[in-house]
Amino acid sequence: MLQQTYPSIEIVIVDDGSTDATADVADTLSREAIIPVKVIRQVNSGPGAARQRGLDEARGEFIQFLDSDDLLLPAKFSAQVATLQRRPECGICYGPSAEENHASNPPGRDCPMRATGELIDHLFPRLLTERWWTTSSPLYRRTLLDQIGPWQPWINEEDWEYDARCGATRTRLAWVEDPCSVRRINLGNDHLSQRGSVDPRKLSDRSMARQSIYISARQAGIPLEAPEMRLFARSTFLLCRQCGLAGLDKESITLLNLARCASTPTSFRLLYYFFYGLVAHWFGWRRGAKFANIFSPLTHSTTSRASLIWLSIITSQR
Repeated sequence: MLQQTYPSIEIVIVDDGSTDATADVADTLSREAIIPVKVIRQVNSGPGAARQRGLDEARGEFIQFLDSDDLLLPAKFSAQVATLQRRPECGICYGPSAEENHASNPPGRDCPMRATGELIDHLFPRLLTERWWTTSSPLYRRTLLDQIGPWQPWINEEDWEYDARCGATRTRLAWVEDPCSVRRINLGNDHLSQRGSVDPRKLSDRSMARQSIYISARQAGIPLEAPEMRLFARSTFLLCRQCGLAGLDKESITLLNLARCASTPTSFRLLYYFFYGLVAHWFGWRRGAKFANIFSPLTHSTTSRASLIWLSIITSQR
């Protein structure tokens, strides 16, 4: 962060209930850094609430979110700010990000990760299949973020849902070809969230996120016939089953209906969803999910808490 070649930045650090040395490091940074550093402490509220708190305090024209395990390369802001200033029709600029796996020695590196190494004009339709960049890759215009509303106070898929609301505006994307960030994994503490969790609260949050993502995709003009929508329907049905296994009947019903809505009227999978719903209705959603799991197993993973660091670039005072 402190090595950025762009001259005018502020740093907003949100300590989201950390239990390690984050608070001491943040205090030292705020005292010794030659650029403005603001430290905010709050009880652990999850990534969405922490990001929104940082955004509320930020004064910059462009906004960068950064998780505590990740790195920004020195020329990131210079390249992305210049690109956005040159292309006023674009609301977001992104670039290649690397994923650095510290489970091996030396750490393995995958670059570019996901779709960050290619030029994509709009977030949708690809955003229906995955959040195809990592949090450290995009730089947002503040005006776009003011338009889409606040982060949801969720602990899973809140970042995917947030970007989907950006995509619903049909804002164009700008891209820089030079690598801009590094996502580090397996550093001894997991990232803020993983999609395969069996935690009931995370599953419930994912259920709400999927509903919002679907609405955003439709607002962006993505038709039911799009192949990405078909994949979204299938992944939503898998989440329906996960919720069923966790005993979340309400979420299971909602997600099954969402999978139906995301399917074309002639999709053969509608018949499958219909019979699955009948089985779950008569025998219970948990038993229905267990029965389906015999033919198509689900996998899960768990996560731990982490802190967040926020950056906002100032090019003009608000």
